[in-house]
Amino acid sequence: MWILFAVGSSFFAGITAILAKCGIRKTDSDVATAIRTAVVLFFSWLMVAVTGAAGKLGEIGFQTYLFLVLSGFATGASWLCYFRALQLGEVNQVAPVDKSSTVLTILLAMIFLHEKISFGKAAAVVLIGAGIFLMIGKKESSGVSGSGKEGKKSGWFFYAALSAVFASLTAILGKIGIEGVDSNLGTAIRTGVVLVMAWILVFVKGKGPEVKAVKKGELGFICLSGFATGASWLCYFRALQEGPASAVVPIDKLSVLVTIVFSWIVFGEKLTKKAALGAVLLTAGTVMMAVM
Repeated sequence: MWILFAVGSSFFAGITAILAKCGIRKTDSDVATAIRTAVVLFFSWLMVAVTGAAGKLGEIGFQTYLFLVLSGFATGASWLCYFRALQLGEVNQVAPVDKSSTVLTILLAMIFLHEKISFGKAAAVVLIGAGIFLMIGKKESSGVSGSGKEGKKSGWFFYAALSAVFASLTAILGKIGIEGVDSNLGTAIRTGVVLVMAWILVFVKGKGPEVKAVKKGELGFICLSGFATGASWLCYFRALQEGPASAVVPIDKLSVLVTIVFSWIVFGEKLTKKAALGAVLLTAGTVMMAVM
């Protein structure tokens, strides 16, 4: 049964970007992130309730709370940049760059935490890097682009790269200061920080009126993307409870394949032979990274 939950985790994680892309055709990416985070926050605290971790709130010290807040800011910045990148570029281009956070995390851990890297992980890093390089090139696409304006498309890589950088910082901050906190409780607290950050940004930028102007159809997709993230977390947790982590993690990491398939079905985004080879390398490197 755990295999079904692991596959479910990978599936829901993979379609999150697809649903998000459908919800930001005309909706501002910052507004969409703020709305979506509210849904994710519900699921994160649901996880806390399921695991019974709420009683450990009083055991968290000031320094740990500080790092939770900092990692929350990093997570929020990553999500905001990721949504903006999705709005400007193709899913098949944005997703691989975002996945490079795995490589960046390892590099930052070597620099700041003095962690050593095995030969296997080094080989995985090379494969992932090569895969990303092959996939971010120009593709043939008959689908609908994020903004519909050629002049805005070129900025997707900048935001996708920032998303990866902030995602890697989230992991490093977590490693430094919040090792003793239940992972579900830490995620819930961080998500709360993201929610506050996202809504403050919306109102500081004067985008408050745009919240009411969000079309029902796009609002539905934005909320569904939040539900997909929450469902992925729930399936992942259940899979880890019943199955071996060495098998669950690689299956979950294959969500990038789900994203690629659905981006072709929904948006008509086609991979060139070069990009397809990149997807193979990226997948191989991700699996190697997970099992090493």
